[in-house]
Amino acid sequence: MRVLAAMSGGVDSAVAAARAVDAGHAVTGVHLALSRSPESHRAGARGCCTVEDAHDARRAADVLGIPFYVWDLAERFEHDVIEEFVAAYSAGRTPNPCVRCNERIKFAAVLDRALALGFDAVVTGHHAQLSGAVLRRSVDPDKDQSYVLGTLRPEQLMHAIFPLGDTTKTEVRAEAARRGLAVADKPDSHDICFIADGDTGRWLRDRLGPRPGPVVDAVTGERVGEHDGAFAFTIGQRRGLRLGRPAPDGRPRYVLDISPVTATVTVGPAQALDVRDLVADVAVWPHEGPVACAAQVRAHGRAVPATAEAVGDELYIRLGEPVRGTAPGQAVVLYDGDRVLGGGHVRRFGRFGAGPRDAGRPGG
Repeated sequence: MRVLAAMSGGVDSAVAAARAVDAGHAVTGVHLALSRSPESHRAGARGCCTVEDAHDARRAADVLGIPFYVWDLAERFEHDVIEEFVAAYSAGRTPNPCVRCNERIKFAAVLDRALALGFDAVVTGHHAQLSGAVLRRSVDPDKDQSYVLGTLRPEQLMHAIFPLGDTTKTEVRAEAARRGLAVADKPDSHDICFIADGDTGRWLRDRLGPRPGPVVDAVTGERVGEHDGAFAFTIGQRRGLRLGRPAPDGRPRYVLDISPVTATVTVGPAQALDVRDLVADVAVWPHEGPVACAAQVRAHGRAVPATAEAVGDELYIRLGEPVRGTAPGQAVVLYDGDRVLGGGHVRRFGRFGAGPRDAGRPGG
């Protein structure tokens, strides 16, 4: 097959490309230039998309003896990932940009262009297993990335290759060293790739400007603090609340709700974060009736027993045990063992009563 290897400049994508070559495919490497000003990202930054990353990808392609190109997708990335990320936070949601990047960039823009150019598939260094359109967890639970791929459609997965799903990260690094790839010991990138210093609150404030408002205690109704912008908070956050007075019971308080309209951040006790019922949009769910499964709502979160059922364009999910700190905008991915069944993005919480059609207002 003719395959396009997406090479980020990291060790995983380099070894994935190498394995595609070993498998006998005609491999072409491509580095995605997603930043409008990659020169502003210093070496050692938390994210990717630096000039150094592009150079590392090219050097790996040279070692493998494959053609290499750079595709400038900065404008598409800005529109489909960064602007949506800002809009989501501004609306009080907590998005996962890696999920969106996979949906809109790697397995939409890149895959569409690859197919148009005559390639049969796109190879990436994601840690997940794939058989046809069936996605499964990686054998390395600490590096499993099936969650950030869990909302991809079957037709996208049919043209994807994930060579690393049967290998631990330690083994990947050792293989890179054996192959003479200079990225063997390169540190992993961290979310969020386009916020190089990791200070999401400051980055959003620079984009949106200050939007001050009150911090209110859900138990007493009292105004207990001030903030410069509700967008700097996420559901479940404990640190950095800058509260002016302790809770009546002396226990820590957490962010329970974010209201962009009134610029109000509501805080309260940890147990108020417990959620048992979720309503999500349907990204992928080819199943009829209620399905017993396991639900995961964070990239490195634990999957909990659940029952899911699609009604119209919404996916109603009842959790077998409470999950703490879930926020609208997060992806929810549903599993049967290690197999991904589908998923979507959390819209709201509900108390469903007798069934999904009885879903109540947010507030679970």
